[in-house]
Amino acid sequence: MKKKLMSVLLAGAMAASLVACGETATDTTTTSSDNTESQTTEAPAAETPAAETTDAAASVEPVRLLNGKPEIDAQMQALAAKYQEETGNVLTVETIGGDTNASDELKKMYQADNMPDIFVIEANQTATWDGMLADLSDCEWTGKTGFELVDASMGTIGFPYTVEATALGYNADLLAKAGVDPSTLTSPDAWKAACETLDAKKDELGITAVFGWCAEPANLGWSSGTHVFGQYLDAGLKADDTTYIDLLNDGGKIDEERMTKFAEFIGMMNQYSDPALLVDGTYDNQVAGFKDGKYVFITQGNWCVTSPDDVSFECGFAPYAFEDGINTIIAGPPSYWVAYSEGNVDGAKAFFNWCAGDSAQNILVNDAGLVSPFDDCQYEAVNPFYKSMKSYIDAGNYSGWHTMLKKDGLQNTTCQVFADYAKGKIATAEDFTSTISQVITSYYNN
Repeated sequence: MKKKLMSVLLAGAMAASLVACGETATDTTTTSSDNTESQTTEAPAAETPAAETTDAAASVEPVRLLNGKPEIDAQMQALAAKYQEETGNVLTVETIGGDTNASDELKKMYQADNMPDIFVIEANQTATWDGMLADLSDCEWTGKTGFELVDASMGTIGFPYTVEATALGYNADLLAKAGVDPSTLTSPDAWKAACETLDAKKDELGITAVFGWCAEPANLGWSSGTHVFGQYLDAGLKADDTTYIDLLNDGGKIDEERMTKFAEFIGMMNQYSDPALLVDGTYDNQVAGFKDGKYVFITQGNWCVTSPDDVSFECGFAPYAFEDGINTIIAGPPSYWVAYSEGNVDGAKAFFNWCAGDSAQNILVNDAGLVSPFDDCQYEAVNPFYKSMKSYIDAGNYSGWHTMLKKDGLQNTTCQVFADYAKGKIATAEDFTSTISQVITSYYNN
């Protein structure tokens, strides 16, 4: 994987004053005020203190890590156990339930004076933590990757635990059967022709619809408002091109011509999607339909299918080519692990150094199905999308995750515009552009 600096130079005012971390829970399941469970499991204590530690992790006090990916909880617990086995250090992994937002959970932990030492943030949330995150620039792991998160005032603050990609995931077997070459899908006309062909062969292919696309805002607003909207911001651009995110963050401005072309493409997706999923589906419905071969394309990323055992077909990515010549996917770290500056910083640094090494990468890549951001990782990801994803990255045909730099919370308003368009309340691409422009401008002004 080519090394590409994805550093983000951000500056922002402190949004809250956080206090020191609280006590560590052990072997418990705690329930938050919204009745969502947060799993907390500590690696079993060694019978005798470890006599030796690795160079990557000196002996330190126990560390708490808040994991925002419930789908890899078992692998994270195995990671903690391996860390203790090799270093003698204790890592407690607390996993947030699938219906809980990491930011919301952190707010509760702050209010309870119970901050973890390591937690996850998105790049656009750095301003909230200004002055409260440890500078990791002196860590060994920073020399092994170009995907670290760098902030103008706090320094190197983000550890990239995975690289993710999002575009239009596809079932290569179904495309081959229909005679559609995914490498040609780099223009609106090519996409229109492919959709017409696939739709005409639905019975022959045994599919329900061409697209597995869900615009239901309550269940998948995070997807439409972030990942799909992110294609307007970045599709077709080089990874360091911030043209449209800069325009957006300048008071909520958009390029109306580009947005209208994007809206026309979304309109095509609406037309060739499963109506039931489109307006009233869930993430589980969407992913299950794709895995079962009911949909040729899915509007997700490599996280939706993590194991070769999940599917019986080859997976790949195709670009949201709403303009001629768009040939990129969005790739990079969408989020990062950070160390709370008033927590156990030394322990966090020791864990990060170890986590960039062989034992940890083996678990994260081969067992958890993640894609390593480290240049010296010897493991090929088992993720079914990895081959396609890597081909785009190696060719330099990938765009940045600049959708993560929009004003925090914007996705909660733009997702409703996608929903109204899917339901026909917004009739045309021009109306979509007008409506989303008003929504964005209002959000930025308030």
